[in-house]
Amino acid sequence: MKVYDSSTGTASSPEQERVKVGIAEYEVTTSDETLTTSGLGSCLGVALYDDAAGVAGLVHVMLPSADGVEDPNAAKYADTGIETLLLEMERAGADRDRIRAKVAGGSDMLDFSENGSGIGVRNMQQVEATLDDLGVPLVSDDVGGDHGRSLRLDGASGDLMVKSANKGSKTI
Repeated sequence: MKVYDSSTGTASSPEQERVKVGIAEYEVTTSDETLTTSGLGSCLGVALYDDAAGVAGLVHVMLPSADGVEDPNAAKYADTGIETLLLEMERAGADRDRIRAKVAGGSDMLDFSENGSGIGVRNMQQVEATLDDLGVPLVSDDVGGDHGRSLRLDGASGDLMVKSANKGSKTI
């Protein structure tokens, strides 16, 4: 995990302006960096933003919960990934009382309905429960369906652009 701020280097280089967040990874920015992630099928992209502090973060979670799992990668799971991202944002100057959440992804790319809820549905249920437990309001989402998504979180505004091959683009 890296924290990007406007005091480290110039923002003229394209590599500095866009920061890729891989699967089971998270990033935090305190500048106008754009945090991006792609390949969201049943995975969820959870964007957190504190407008007053100018701190934004994005985590790409794969699975609902780390309960009973010895995997050291907190960002892989919705519960531990969101909590870790929130703590890193607070270290960067965010105030938990001002942080708002936006979420996208959680598709049912494959139909497993006869075996219960799909992983996308379970991921979203865990995200909602975790955000509620942490006192972070969910202000917007674009979840479900049967299509993948890519995201761009604007670190300067908190706008989350959601792109989909068959649904076009929208900002939430």
